[in-house]
Amino acid sequence: MPTNALPLKLKTEVSAGIDPRKQKYNTDKLIKRLRRQVGQAVMDYRMIEEGDRIMVCLSGGKDSYAMLDLLLSLQRSAPVSFELIAVNLDQKQPGFPAHVLPEYLDALGIEWHVIEKDTYSVVKRLIPEGKTTCSLCSRLRRGTLYEFARDHGMTKIALGHHMEDIVETFFLNMFHGASLKAMPPKLKSDSGEHIVIRPLAYCRELDLARLAEVRAYPIIPCDLCGSQPNLQRLKVKRMLEAWEREQPGRTINVFRALSNISPSQLCDRALFDFVGIQHFPGKG
Repeated sequence: MPTNALPLKLKTEVSAGIDPRKQKYNTDKLIKRLRRQVGQAVMDYRMIEEGDRIMVCLSGGKDSYAMLDLLLSLQRSAPVSFELIAVNLDQKQPGFPAHVLPEYLDALGIEWHVIEKDTYSVVKRLIPEGKTTCSLCSRLRRGTLYEFARDHGMTKIALGHHMEDIVETFFLNMFHGASLKAMPPKLKSDSGEHIVIRPLAYCRELDLARLAEVRAYPIIPCDLCGSQPNLQRLKVKRMLEAWEREQPGRTINVFRALSNISPSQLCDRALFDFVGIQHFPGKG
């Protein structure tokens, strides 16, 4: 009988000088921490409700694999009943190993779908060589996934963005868009038709990379994203990494600040009535 449980696969080689029992202890601790963080994010933002059909967007990268893994674990112990449907968008990148995800998902025994749509050719045709493809690629991908979600009765769309993604987006919007906004853990699409959730919002990228290593996920690289060395997001990532080396904890403090906002201490007149602040003689 198929099982949703993903068997733990430790690396076959034992790191020099590290006791295998200690490795197992560290791995168990890592998995418990990630499960706890996902569960907390789900509760804090009420991401999952009774009867939800959740479309888990699986790209083949470490983060989306980890998201599916952790949501399957949550599903087994959650107080509410919900469905998880894995969905991959095959963008027809040359050399894409189309067999990898179906084989992996069949082994899990869960419902899955692959959407075949050649957005790769569209992006390559419309974006000049050397220019960033992310904006157009993301727009095409989002539209395709939203259409599939609507046609298949999905109530939530789960994306695998983690804490660093959220913080990086905050700085990108501030540096290049002159706005204070990031990626919310839960949002409603502009059309009001879809609810997007980010269950990994409280998870650190390094922890997810470690999980990917011990689980031995069959990672599929993205030729579009991975072939752009001058991405502004990559520059922001390097900036945050440098900050972390200088003063560990800065990234998580920025993330916490995103949920600890004081409108009266900023400058947005739409969020706070600065004009209404007046002095009345005889009053403090």
